[in-house]
Amino acid sequence: MNDKYVFKAHNLLLIAVVLLLNFLGILILRSASNMDAAIVSKQIMGSVAGFIVCIVVMFLDYNKIAKHSRLIYAGTLILLLAVIALGAVHKGAGRWIVLPVIGQIQPAEFAKVGLVLFFADFFNRNKEHINEFRTILTSVALFAIPAFLVFAEPNLSTTLILCFIFVMMIITSGLDMRLVLGALAIAAIAVALILFLFTTDKYHLIPFIKEYQRNRILGFLFPEQYSDTFLQQKNSIMAIGSGGFFGKGLYNTDISSVKAGNFLIEEDTDFIFAIIGEELGFRGSMGILFLYILLIMLILWIGLKSKNLTGSAICVGVAAWLGFQTFTNVAVATAIFPNTGVPLPFISRGASSLLSVYIAIGIILNVGLQSKD
Repeated sequence: MNDKYVFKAHNLLLIAVVLLLNFLGILILRSASNMDAAIVSKQIMGSVAGFIVCIVVMFLDYNKIAKHSRLIYAGTLILLLAVIALGAVHKGAGRWIVLPVIGQIQPAEFAKVGLVLFFADFFNRNKEHINEFRTILTSVALFAIPAFLVFAEPNLSTTLILCFIFVMMIITSGLDMRLVLGALAIAAIAVALILFLFTTDKYHLIPFIKEYQRNRILGFLFPEQYSDTFLQQKNSIMAIGSGGFFGKGLYNTDISSVKAGNFLIEEDTDFIFAIIGEELGFRGSMGILFLYILLIMLILWIGLKSKNLTGSAICVGVAAWLGFQTFTNVAVATAIFPNTGVPLPFISRGASSLLSVYIAIGIILNVGLQSKD
């Protein structure tokens, strides 16, 4: 065993939280899929494979992995380019590629891990020059390439998650707060302008918004006028509200449930929180959200005790990823955000999402094993 590694109680707690979320996810997915044995079996196999990979990665020195960040970045670009060229189209989006033996994967999920590792190493190597224009411009350009490839799939939701990860990582790497506030002001103006164009029926002037994305935003802003587009979120809110405080219980088959009535599409992925709210109620929903908050706090605590900026940046990137993705999934199910498809980590169906998150947790655990005294 590497003598640099020191096992800490919080590492074991992190593993326990991850396994508990994954276990609850399988139970919830079994209910959401109406006990579809094929879906549940695949999720269990993905969970077992993910956990094994996590344990293996936990003992790989993250500093040595980061030294190969350029190769990781190149591999990420190759996978994303393969999606553009060979991607399997599903519901108008080509986000998947099929690999021999492995089967269908979603490269954008693994791009999150790749970019976290790449920029953790990049910001560590350039920490003395982080506020220089050349460093900032280079980092933005290097981020823009994979972000554009993900956006072109099209996959706006994952692009926004990648943007959030990048922003959090560069901020915590020592970026001058005046630059941060200036960038936030520009972003706020851009969002306000987009909303203004939508509220004044000038949304056709926005060149990068696809038709289905435009309809979802219109449904969010004007639910009465675009009731068909808003229907999924409306049914999701009704399902969550119908669960009350205690919930209707897992595997509920009442005719009024969202599963039995087929009131939702993608109830085992994008809208799985509606199943949680209906069947586990307010207390169950809050319990699961508490586990996510605890997970993110543990990751940030490990980052705080990291012995270098690379480890800290990795922890910030993964915490930003899991935190924002979880918030987005719940926000869509409760109509705080427009309808956009992102999985709930460890709970939604999807082997690519599950495996990529487990890889990230394995790297975090290795950072924790090399903490400062």
